[in-house]
Amino acid sequence: MLGQEFSTNIEYPNFGFEILQRDAGSFARLGKLITPHGAIETPNFIFVGTKASVKNLHPVQMKEAGADMVLANTYHLYIQPGPDLVEKMGGLHKFMGWNGPMLTDSGGFQIFSLGTGGGEDEIKGKGKSGNKSLIKIDEEQGAIFKSYKDGSLCRLNPEISMEVQRKLGADFVVQMDECTPVAGGREYTENSMRMSHRWGDRSLQAFEKTHNGMQAVYGVVQGGVYRDLREESADYTRSRPFFGTAVGGCLGGTKVHFYEILSWIPNRIHPDRPVHLLGIGKIEDIFEGVKQGMDTFDCVTPTREARHGRALMKGVPNGFINLRNSKFKDDGTALDETLGLASSANYSKAYIHHLMKAGEMLAFQILSQHNVAVIARLMREIRETLRNGGDLDQLRKEWLPT
Repeated sequence: MLGQEFSTNIEYPNFGFEILQRDAGSFARLGKLITPHGAIETPNFIFVGTKASVKNLHPVQMKEAGADMVLANTYHLYIQPGPDLVEKMGGLHKFMGWNGPMLTDSGGFQIFSLGTGGGEDEIKGKGKSGNKSLIKIDEEQGAIFKSYKDGSLCRLNPEISMEVQRKLGADFVVQMDECTPVAGGREYTENSMRMSHRWGDRSLQAFEKTHNGMQAVYGVVQGGVYRDLREESADYTRSRPFFGTAVGGCLGGTKVHFYEILSWIPNRIHPDRPVHLLGIGKIEDIFEGVKQGMDTFDCVTPTREARHGRALMKGVPNGFINLRNSKFKDDGTALDETLGLASSANYSKAYIHHLMKAGEMLAFQILSQHNVAVIARLMREIRETLRNGGDLDQLRKEWLPT
């Protein structure tokens, strides 16, 4: 049972989501997402700017690479520089110089992952002593944790999370939830999911109190690896006046399990709302997510891979090459001259290999912008395939040859 239905019908006057076309062979759809900071087509990728900065790139470089939307993390910005300062500076868009759509998460994932290391016992405070910041989880009070900056005590609950996100000023905000660990077990996952539903109601109530039409809120589907819990959680988000649906929590330990979990969701969530898949960004996972009706994705993959010397590529095994490898020492070819991006066309693999070996920061900047451009191209090609009634499986083979 979902309990008493949420009574308020929240309106989102400056937002919209339109499904333009559906794929005949899957749940994939071409859509248009409207925000106060412009409209974007979906499926699309939201690039992660954890602390109001996409690593190694400024907003002009992101636009050059074809990025449409970015994400910032509530947990990190809550601690440094603080939401009051961001609000005083005119909100995140003005503060970081990004004029496109933006999303902030609730902060829950960072608290539970950084604070505990992901184990059930650690979340419950029974783990071994170590560098843990989470002190306890209390349904009413929320998460009590230590600041990673100065060790001071902090608290985040649905009301505080929504207030922080309001001050940060992103277009899209996310309800407070608990991200359960992989090894949480059935009982813990079920109790946590139901608490997240109650936190979702509190998030909506807090959101509505200051709602001025400039933000829209997503509800989160939890339930871990258990089909009945996932379906119950999907039903919960569908029954509440969220603008969009986010799919979060533990998604299994293998690709097979992950994809199976995704397949449980499309028939249960609200069919007319945008759907975001939290924290997923590998090329093969994007293809599978799109086929299961996911409209947007976010992940640190593009810039993280760059910091490891990996250049994302269409048409190569695994979807990337590693420029730290010695075979690129005297490779005079460019990364990709077809992207329309100077970073990808004007520097040889040999030069980037040299920069990597020399520890020069320019290497990370070149590869980061290139990787953003590759993911942006991937999403454009997926959209064009859907627009033209093409074959997503064939496109996947073009990107990831076996």
